[in-house]
Amino acid sequence: MEISRDAYRAIEDIVGPEFVTDDPALLDSYAFQYLAELIRPEHSHFMPRPWAVVMPRTTKEVQAVTRLANKYKIKIKPISTGWYHWAAPLKDNEPTLQLDLRRMNRILDFDEKNRFAVVEPYVICAQLQAEVMKHGLNINITGAGSSCSIVASACAYFGAGPSSFSMGNNSDNLLGQEWVTPAGEIVRTGSVSSGAGWFCSEGPGPSVRGITRGYLGSRGGLGTYTKCAIKLADWPGPASLEVKGRPPGYRLPVPENFRVYTIGAPDWDSFAECYYGIYDNTLGYIFHRQFNLAGADLATALWLTYIDPTKTLNDVETAAADPEIKAINEKARISFQLILAAHSSDGIELQDKILDEILTATGCYKVERYCDKDMAEFTNMYLQRMGHKHCNFIWAGGYMGSWMQAGKPDWVKTYVPTAIETFKNDQDSGLLVQCGGDALMGCGSTLAGGGYYGFEQFVSYDPADIKSVKACVKHMEDAVVTCREKGIPYGKEYLYLQVAWPDEAVWNALARAPQTFVFDFQRKIKEAFDPNGLGDRNYPWLPEGWGKSAASAQKE
Repeated sequence: MEISRDAYRAIEDIVGPEFVTDDPALLDSYAFQYLAELIRPEHSHFMPRPWAVVMPRTTKEVQAVTRLANKYKIKIKPISTGWYHWAAPLKDNEPTLQLDLRRMNRILDFDEKNRFAVVEPYVICAQLQAEVMKHGLNINITGAGSSCSIVASACAYFGAGPSSFSMGNNSDNLLGQEWVTPAGEIVRTGSVSSGAGWFCSEGPGPSVRGITRGYLGSRGGLGTYTKCAIKLADWPGPASLEVKGRPPGYRLPVPENFRVYTIGAPDWDSFAECYYGIYDNTLGYIFHRQFNLAGADLATALWLTYIDPTKTLNDVETAAADPEIKAINEKARISFQLILAAHSSDGIELQDKILDEILTATGCYKVERYCDKDMAEFTNMYLQRMGHKHCNFIWAGGYMGSWMQAGKPDWVKTYVPTAIETFKNDQDSGLLVQCGGDALMGCGSTLAGGGYYGFEQFVSYDPADIKSVKACVKHMEDAVVTCREKGIPYGKEYLYLQVAWPDEAVWNALARAPQTFVFDFQRKIKEAFDPNGLGDRNYPWLPEGWGKSAASAQKE
């Protein structure tokens, strides 16, 4: 479809010629996306090239550009800091205007008394955290890391992180948002819509949080979020983080009112019981299974090498064969990280005693080497700031997260052996990094107070090796088949695979869901807010009657 040059010139009139481009070289820089090679034809590293890229500065500019896109029937796809291939256009031969929100980068308001901040899409977690810590406050940094957008995690995608157990998921921490709908209308939710300020997401005033984000978020498929208010949490630590050590193993000294532990378990039943003990006692400031991303066979060798300034990653193989490191690794094979915090010495000592009782009751234990000063300070740095996300790609330059089905501990532990076995079988091909079948990591809880979490399997592959890429795709497909055979809900890999599917295949998959009426309602929402179809299928919906016809066909 050819778009009139009048559309491009009209965008120039809105934002200025310097803030819009259709230069192919620049467009390809947006199309080059993480995970693209897993779902694109010929395993290309490029998603579809956008028709043009525009950098708006204000909500009014976003609105004007969106209305123009409606006039010329150009799809829109916003991106802020980005992460997955979902941030790019999804289909070839479908002109899409990429809205790059990097110029919208201001902290607009900070209310210390009422504990919230108002931010634009390109304000990253590290930026806001540094400001609010000066006032004894903190934010929940999502698992994607401190370089990622707060607005994205609160309004558009999954918002859980290592601190969600004590600070809440950012979907819950959302206290109001400003939303430019695909039709070009500006909607403000919660108390701000009544002129009462950014303090309450549900009213007085309309709340459309279930429409705009729900559980997983619309992932750029239902308009553009131009600002939001985010709830802040308590911070009993220093006003600034005094980082020590040499790169890359930076360390953060542990204050007297904090404790930093790695907790090991003899088996998965004990692991789950320990989780329940932590939930029941609301114990812990940060609660996460982080270091296992390197794989259960190699984790200790990697991290002890990583924090040693005399070593490089070339030394990991030697370290992994060391009997002493092997012994430590076995103690930490089933483990997680826990940071305690209090406002007094009595408070932290009480938490320590409660933790010791939980460990005694469940047969779990503190992994001594991981609790030594050097490793504890590195753990503190890693989890307080979440600034080491490059480690996701440490083995071969690429990783894909599979599984991650969430539920209570007694349910999650039932799929862990299956996830491990499936991954181990695919690793044995030698085309994926052989780090042990257990590379499962994830938040201690994705909800404040506990009770709900899941494990993401870190599948490390080489994006430059076509055989390794194909092996990763095979693992995604194997995981789907295994889940179907075992009666386990599909994991993240199923969402990734669907990016490559035609619409009809996606609709057929949605039609097999247990509650298809959800997607029927979402069709009605899309018709109301996106009448010209500017958003993509990251906001999932079913055509009218599709669920029933697909179900009938399936029975036949």
